[in-house]
Order: sequence, then C-alpha cells, then structure tokens
Amino acid sequence: MQDEVILYTNPQSRGRIARWMLEEVGAPYRAEILEYGASMKAPAYLKINPMGKVPAIVHRNQVVTEGAAICAYLAEAFPQAGLAPAPDERASYYRWLIFAAGPLEAAITDFKTLGVEPDAQKQMTVGYGSYAAVLDNLSSWFMGHTYVTGERFTAADVYVGAHINWGLQFGTIEKRIEFIDYAQRVTARDAHRRAMEKDDALEATA
Repeated sequence: MQDEVILYTNPQSRGRIARWMLEEVGAPYRAEILEYGASMKAPAYLKINPMGKVPAIVHRNQVVTEGAAICAYLAEAFPQAGLAPAPDERASYYRWLIFAAGPLEAAITDFKTLGVEPDAQKQMTVGYGSYAAVLDNLSSWFMGHTYVTGERFTAADVYVGAHINWGLQFGTIEKRIEFIDYAQRVTARDAHRRAMEKDDALEATA
C-alpha cells in the first residue's frame, strides 16, 4: 500500500506512543517487532535508525525517529484526523510537545532513574533546572487547561499524555490531581485502548 506506515517497535518500549498515534490518525500500518539486542542492532535496522532504538517509522520512503517527531509527523501526514494544531494552537502545541521530549524526560531520567539531582549551581546549566521545577511548570498548565492546547485533543496530547501516564504508573511523576485527571482523559480514548490491547497481547506472548 502506497500510504502504509511501517512501525518498528517493541511492546516494552516507547514504541507504544507511536502505535497509539497511528491508531489515532487511522493510518494503514504494519508493525515490525524488534527484540532488544540483536535485531535492534542488526545492520538492516541500523540503516533505518543508526541509534538502534525504537520507535521508528517509514512512510513514503521517509524515515522518522523520536516519539515526539513521529507524533507531529503523523498529524500532518494524515490531516483528516484533525490532530495537527490550528494556527492559534501552535504555540502551546509545540511548547509542551518539546517540553515533554526535553526537560520532562531529562529530569525524570536524571532524578528518578540515575539518582542525580543537580545542585543550585548546576541547575543553571541543565536545560530543565530541577525535577521539582519541571513538575510545577507542567502541573500548573493543566490546572487551567483540559488538554495541551486548551479544550481540544491533539497529537501533542498523545506524547505528553503517554509520559504523564507512564510516570504515574511507575512512580516517576508525583501523583498530583492535575496529572491524574489529565491521564484519565487521554487514556479513555478508543485509540489508546486499541493500541494498548495490541501491545499487551504481544507482550504476553513474548
């Protein structure tokens, strides 16, 4: 199929974000499941993503890697889904999409995974400042907004929502009411349910 998307993923990876987005836009796609180790580092896959990481997609002979980029790309490639930002939504759409990919993920990785908390001096040099500042900034947004751009669900909510939902599940994000309510809204979507069921089934047979 000319418009088919090939998704390279693993059910125990950030590839779940890409599958959720594919389900949201209704794109025709097939999933290539890669195992950690040999198949992700195999020469054939390294030609697609030299990092040897998932997810990656191939669409119309173009390669897209990185979860945030995949979400943004698919929203534009399949505009009929209505998940790309309107002109007056672009500022908050790109702001929080990149915030989740940069400061949020970096702060969680450093503070929760590596056990590193920059001191006051180093907080001036790291892009996120501190873990607490990142969570305060993000939660304050959802005190006054239903979704990333306001009252409408967009592709940015797939990416931001996945990070917040995982963080709540695995204890890397504080259980603040703003995060809990937001996660419940985005994960109640049919596309999220379909995507999770497919990856859960793969995980169960692994």
